[in-house]
This record gives sequence, structure tokens and C-alpha cells, in this order.
Amino acid sequence: MTSTDHPASAQPRATYHHGRLREALIEATVSLAQEIGPEQVSLREVARRAGVSPGAPFRHFPTKATLMTAVAEEAIGRMRAEINEALYAAAQEDPLVRFSAIAAGYLRFVLRNPTHFRILSDRRLLEWSETLKTESAAAQAQMSDALSEAIAKGLLRHDDLRGMLLDARAISYGVARTFVDGQMLTWGVTDQEVEAEMEAVLRRFVQSLAIEPGAHDLSVLSLTR
Repeated sequence: MTSTDHPASAQPRATYHHGRLREALIEATVSLAQEIGPEQVSLREVARRAGVSPGAPFRHFPTKATLMTAVAEEAIGRMRAEINEALYAAAQEDPLVRFSAIAAGYLRFVLRNPTHFRILSDRRLLEWSETLKTESAAAQAQMSDALSEAIAKGLLRHDDLRGMLLDARAISYGVARTFVDGQMLTWGVTDQEVEAEMEAVLRRFVQSLAIEPGAHDLSVLSLTR
């Protein structure tokens, strides 16, 4: 037994006493994934990191996929909270502003929770649970509703809703991945410039959709708060 190991009868009892085993395992998973990457996480190492016996995680998570799914469900909850906060602060009467707020909320989530994002975005690690399906569909509906209203009001250059949604997904996900994978510097973006450049990508995309870009208050796209 090394100095970092914990006896099976010690720390687990304290964890159970506080009733936080599930939360402790999720926290340990995120911490470990941040250090070594989500693909390398194991239930045994998560247990060690959480200070519980090797068998303890199986009471809540029979497989690594179920554990990663729990992290992803926490992640999508954080994402939805960021989006809803951004929407609350946006000009509700302008659908293009609402759409912009959704995009900004998504990238704020990524900036603040890069490891959660990495896990949520890798379907190979997860079981796509009902929670993930429901929350993902709700976020997509928010985007679709905003763009549909913008089309109906004659604010956009074209009316290809599906195409615009796919473009929005590809662009926002692409810039998020570029950030999380550490590729910004490769494209000449310093750490100090990251948020401003991510915001600029969104701004260029939204402006490309609008017939009159200057008629919309796109200050909601700011990623620095």
C-alpha cells in the first residue's frame, strides 16, 4: 500500500456519513479528467481520488459510461443555466438578440467548464440518457424558436432554418473545440485574446445572417463578465 492509498474501512464511512458519495465521485471524475483526459479515467482511480474503497463507485455507477453520463448530465445542466441566464438578460423582443444570447451562453459554459464540455461532447464515453436527450432538445428548441421568429419578422437574409441551425452548431462547437483542445495559439490567438476572438467569431456569424446587422443590439455576445 502506497502513501496515497486509503484503507477500505476508513474514508468511505465518513463519505457515507455525509451522504455525498455520488457527488464526491462526480467531483473526483472531473478533477481526474482535467488532469489525464476523460478517456483515461477509470472507476478504480476515481475511487482512490475520492478516498473510498475500490468497490464503492459500483453502488452508484456500475460502469464507467454511467459515471461519465452523470458528469455529462451535470454539464448539460450548467450549460442550460448559462443559456437561460443569458436569455434573461437579453432583449426579449428581438429574436436575433435572443439567438445571440443562446450562443454566448453556450460559449460561456465552455469557457468556465472546459472539462465538463469535453465529457459532454464525446458520445463515445456516454450513455445518451433521457436527461441528456431532454435538455439537449430544449436547447435546440430555444435556438430554433428564435431563428423561426426572426425569419417570420423578415430579419434574416434567407429562410433556410435547418441550414442556419446546422451552421450555428458547427461554428459554435468548432470554436469551443478549438479553445478546449488548446488550438487557439496555433492560430495566433494568445491566452489574453481568447474570449474576444471567440466572441468575434459569433458576432461575424450573427451579422452574416441579418439583413440589417446594425439594427440589433449584439452586446449580449460579450463573453467577458
